[in-house]
Amino acid sequence: MAPAISLPLYTVNAALEPDLDGGVRRLAEIGFDTVEAFAFVGRSAELKRAFDAHGITAKTGHAFLVQQEIPLPDGSVMTAPSHAETFAAAAELGLEIVIDPFVGADEWTTREGVERVAARLNEAAAEAAEHGMRVGYHNHDHELRPRIDGKPALQVLAELLDPRVVLELDLYWASAAGIDLVPFIQELGDRIVAVHVKDGPMHDGISTASVPTDQTPAGQGDVRLAEAIAAAPALEYAVIEFDGFDGEIFDGVEQSYRWLDATLHTVAPDAEAVSA
Repeated sequence: MAPAISLPLYTVNAALEPDLDGGVRRLAEIGFDTVEAFAFVGRSAELKRAFDAHGITAKTGHAFLVQQEIPLPDGSVMTAPSHAETFAAAAELGLEIVIDPFVGADEWTTREGVERVAARLNEAAAEAAEHGMRVGYHNHDHELRPRIDGKPALQVLAELLDPRVVLELDLYWASAAGIDLVPFIQELGDRIVAVHVKDGPMHDGISTASVPTDQTPAGQGDVRLAEAIAAAPALEYAVIEFDGFDGEIFDGVEQSYRWLDATLHTVAPDAEAVSA
């Protein structure tokens, strides 16, 4: 069965902040029937009302599970909600997988750092299981550039994780880090249950240190998206995303949706349906 097409709400957050209902309605009109939530602790009921009104569900969501103190770009520090608060809100929203979206670069340069990340994710997996949920980790480039025993740090993490912990591989950031997507995905196998489908030109200097502004709708850049998707044997969610887009965001999202919908039917021709 083809993976569900989803979208992280953060991609369209500028439109959702002034008009949550209107933004969710626009996503439903494009064709989405599932999205990826973020910052849902304290507003899960509000989000669920908007989703229910437009026939949308959230099965995955981003929340910090590893680090309690999160440095922000403006120099301030955010304290993450507790695991108990996170999983309670996730349950109210109907999430199935809670994915940590970021652990700072310092933890990925040594085996000891990666072991600490794995231990925290494994602890969170045990807590999530009590709620009938899974946990996962979402990468950027800084988990893939460092090598530990000759392997990308993210691969070392995968080897240390409880089988219940999954990965959401960001295909754009993996490509920016120099990863050959197809063999890497094949190596990680069933661990990858979601991918972020993001595109743009590949060139030197791409880094999370500064948000790229030249990303393109899916299928219009240099990332080998279709091959990567076809290589993932356990893929449940194909999640369209933009970090930065020099255009009208819903137009970019819709172009990506149309490309991904057609591509999923090509790489999974026997799928009954890709989306609503």
